[in-house]
Amino acid sequence: MESKEAVMPLTGHLSELRRRLIISIAMLAVGMILSNFWLDEIMAFLSAPAGKLYFMKPAEAFFIYFKVMLTAGAIITAPVLFYEFWAFLVPAFTTHEKRLLFFLVPTSLTLFLSGIAFSWFIVLPRGLQFFLNFSSDSVQPLLSMESYLNFVFMLVLPFGLIFNLPLVLIVLAKLGLITSSMLAQKRKYIILLSFIAAAVITPTTDILSQCLLAMPMIVLLEISRIIIKYGLRS
Repeated sequence: MESKEAVMPLTGHLSELRRRLIISIAMLAVGMILSNFWLDEIMAFLSAPAGKLYFMKPAEAFFIYFKVMLTAGAIITAPVLFYEFWAFLVPAFTTHEKRLLFFLVPTSLTLFLSGIAFSWFIVLPRGLQFFLNFSSDSVQPLLSMESYLNFVFMLVLPFGLIFNLPLVLIVLAKLGLITSSMLAQKRKYIILLSFIAAAVITPTTDILSQCLLAMPMIVLLEISRIIIKYGLRS
């Protein structure tokens, strides 16, 4: 017998979507309010690699604080937001698709957070230090909140996405779209494309930052090839 969700009319789906969006927005607002209590600690953590930050425009600090609170609020309420998203979509999935998602989603999240951590603790300090080394007695750095945090987000977030590369390649291999031998044959082109992609993704033009992004990408591709070759034989 078909489930209730399977025969729900369009108006019912729209009503359900509206209800879950309202809940999500309300919970996000609560998360932003809660993050405000630790805003000083959050800003101290974010600015630690650079030291003291400044704002150059009257409203700059306000909008930066708002963006930080929005991001922190989304992180705090992520379980609720994900549940609302999942609960709305899950009736449309088959049992096999649900089992697949139970594997893919946690794995993707783990890889994403690993990429963020790698970038924050390894890449960001070295990239930032590289640029600050250009200071001298006559030229001193004066980092604004906006420019610094934009630099951080544009450098850190791509690593979270890049670290999902093995998962994407494994899924493509399971679908029969790529093989380990194909990746091996195209290795030199993959290396070239990795450096080109790193040059496009990184917010800077220095070789160090590009290498720090390209090298993990190449390593992840090679790990993916090995997993596809030996782990997906069946």
